[in-house]
Amino acid sequence: MKFFLLMIGFSISTALYAQEISSHYKIYDVKKQKNISVDDIISDMATADVLFFGEDHNDSIGHYLEAEIFKKLSTAYPRKTALSMEMFHTDVQPEVDEYLAGLISEKNFIKEGRAWGNYKDYKPLVEYARANSIKVIAANAATRYSNAVTMGGLKALENFPKTSFNFLPPTPIDTAQGRYYEKFTETLGGHSMGSMKIYQTQNLWDATMAWSINKFVKANKGIKVLQLNGRFHSDEKLGTLAKLAQANPRLKILNISSFSDKSFASPDWEKFRNLGDYVIITDPLVKRSY
Repeated sequence: MKFFLLMIGFSISTALYAQEISSHYKIYDVKKQKNISVDDIISDMATADVLFFGEDHNDSIGHYLEAEIFKKLSTAYPRKTALSMEMFHTDVQPEVDEYLAGLISEKNFIKEGRAWGNYKDYKPLVEYARANSIKVIAANAATRYSNAVTMGGLKALENFPKTSFNFLPPTPIDTAQGRYYEKFTETLGGHSMGSMKIYQTQNLWDATMAWSINKFVKANKGIKVLQLNGRFHSDEKLGTLAKLAQANPRLKILNISSFSDKSFASPDWEKFRNLGDYVIITDPLVKRSY
């Protein structure tokens, strides 16, 4: 009886927390030009294969919504959902799988899986996957590869042995030009040889994540994938999203751009409509994750 009462208390407190959080974010459907709920996104996924959640890495409300979407997606499409994460590298897929199977400790998983410093923000998603036997894709390129590209450009990958390409996409890796490059140079504050090598590193991350997702969906027909990444990787359907669409044009891909903004009280949605299928604005007054 005591356990039952505790569970009731937990359910009530969770519901109250969700109700409180709901006042600190707004979701806009760009195509329908109206505010919507998380459930509307889940419904739209009935005809889609991959949902990108482009986050600000330190946005606590965004992290809450990622977990909420993941839970609702897996509930709506049981045994047909997977999670893909920029936050883990392809070469630690065994550690991810071992932890999800309950074979190694969380301490070993965090250390040997090289979890990000703010892993606590992603832990609810990983634990939900673990409790519900849901696959998690370690999608990104390991730091040793990105460092090599930053130092020597994408040509540096030609020097790596064939075994390294168990964790890397096929070469050559296309360096996207046009709008994506313009956005990148605007962010870095101009053009230079150094910034071009960093841009090639960005393209390596994009290519690796797109390759990881595509490889998974090809091996797991009918699976819906929630991809988590920094929003630069998928805003305006560029970056990782563009590379995935190029690799597999048959995939139906939707994307979310989520960020805090000072216009939260009265957002000008038209200003953000080019960012994706859905735009989520979170309350900047809520404490950031770190």
